[in-house]
Amino acid sequence: MEDLMNVASYICNRYYDEYNSRIDEMKLHKLLYFAQRESLIQREAPLFDAVFYGWKYGPILKEIRIAYRDNSFYSIVPQDVISRIVLIIDKVFEEYAGRDSWSLSRLTHGEYSWKESRIGIPDGANSDLPMKLDDIRVDADRIRERRRILSQLGIC
Repeated sequence: MEDLMNVASYICNRYYDEYNSRIDEMKLHKLLYFAQRESLIQREAPLFDAVFYGWKYGPILKEIRIAYRDNSFYSIVPQDVISRIVLIIDKVFEEYAGRDSWSLSRLTHGEYSWKESRIGIPDGANSDLPMKLDDIRVDADRIRERRRILSQLGIC
């Protein structure tokens, strides 16, 4: 399992390299969520050990909120870490990095894991209820099955 700060720093650095701008905080949270889900798809194991919370605009990681505010991401991520995570992050960037943050927020609102974490929470409120890893696995299984079907149809 990878260190969350290494993964977040790699995403921040790569985003800057590809788009010549700092990633906004909402997009970073969403790309980290999609990276965790993608790891469950590809490896059937989480990429990092951290708890997402189902806030009103989608999944967030509290430690990333602090790191973003303090601009405390690493400028250099070890090459061995990059080599272990690059296939997952490549897939996430291919599918999601070019989208605006609000569309990513809307996508995460369709995720079972986010919906489950919002039960009993008013629409405009954030929540301290964690998203369960097993619920994220449900989302990963759904995407894995969709990809399998699309592949069989020759669409992907």
